[in-house]
Amino acid sequence: MKILQLCHKPPFPLVDGGCVAIHNVTDMLLNSGQEVKVVALETPKHPVNMSAFPKDYLQRTRFESVFVDTTPRLKDALKSLCTHTSYHINRFYSKQMVSLLTQILKRETFDIVHVESIYMMAYIPVIRKYSKAKVVMRMHNIEHEIWERLAQNERNLLRKWLYRTNAHQLEKVERRILQSVDGYLTISTPDYQFFQALSPETKGEVLTFGIDMDKYEDEDDYIPSDEPSIFHLGSMNWAPNVEGIEWFLDEVWPVILKEQPELTFTIAGHHIPESFYQRHDQNVILAGSVPDANEFMLQHDIMVVPLLAGSGIRVKIIEGMALGKVVITTSVGAQGLEVENGKHLFIANTPEEFAAAIHKCVATPDLCSIIGENAREFISVHHNSALIKDQLISFYKSLLS
Repeated sequence: MKILQLCHKPPFPLVDGGCVAIHNVTDMLLNSGQEVKVVALETPKHPVNMSAFPKDYLQRTRFESVFVDTTPRLKDALKSLCTHTSYHINRFYSKQMVSLLTQILKRETFDIVHVESIYMMAYIPVIRKYSKAKVVMRMHNIEHEIWERLAQNERNLLRKWLYRTNAHQLEKVERRILQSVDGYLTISTPDYQFFQALSPETKGEVLTFGIDMDKYEDEDDYIPSDEPSIFHLGSMNWAPNVEGIEWFLDEVWPVILKEQPELTFTIAGHHIPESFYQRHDQNVILAGSVPDANEFMLQHDIMVVPLLAGSGIRVKIIEGMALGKVVITTSVGAQGLEVENGKHLFIANTPEEFAAAIHKCVATPDLCSIIGENAREFISVHHNSALIKDQLISFYKSLLS
């Protein structure tokens, strides 16, 4: 098959879960012998750095990109409010991308156009105009659900209103998007159930996030340290990550330090807000961007993912589990993962539960090793890309037949 993969951000560098999820699909398609062309938007948040791309990737995918300035602007946001359209969707529209797609589709024929996320929905009309390919939309999340949860947790009344307005606009988009595609893929079962209820006649399937286990070697001779380190790794220009870490620092970390003042908490990830540097929290290390995410995780012990808002599947949790890390997260963070609390990871939803889980891991390091082994085995069975790629190809073929 010949496939065009249309992305809302460049896959490289692999700076966040979205980039990893995009490359995950490309990698599976190439490894199954398909011909793939990748076209992506370049944004201020996700610029294209050609040196970050593997050389064979550029050759095999014939990668092309178009820059679009997605910087939020009050004038454009107000215009979207007046026209009752989603500003988050409108920001990703580019006439240059329309022109590039037109040129590509006029000179090449594709069997499938794989569209990454609803933020690229504005380009479906040009695909339909110049191609007879089947259009598949990959839903990375239920986007409106993320903003609705952010609104529920927000105390500032203006921000609460803005979050709710954005959630309402995105929900309207999600309710109509399935009418314009031939099929869709979700990353988690709850997300599939949502979209399937909206459009039972549209062909959809759960294609969970998978990884190449050979790239996630755990520490065979791992010895828990006497003073285990707690860490978080995630893109810090994503609102739910910022909200979750602020909650953890305000509500959980002081409780932990009262009983174990020697513990440290390291926060790593791109674009840590300046406000975090101004906090001066005790025993908190702001590592910022790290050159190798896997190496960073292997150097630390207990991974915390205190998400209060989110949807889909958290890629960093899967990667941490694949490396044999013990993960402590919320019910929101564990959403979409068919894990067992206390066996594959720990689920905690209150400051008291979070603190108790961390104390338990610190007090019983052997338990961390057992949980880590269970976690790695779970990922190798349920999120192994070698097993998932056949499902993706079968879904494409079912649309073509």
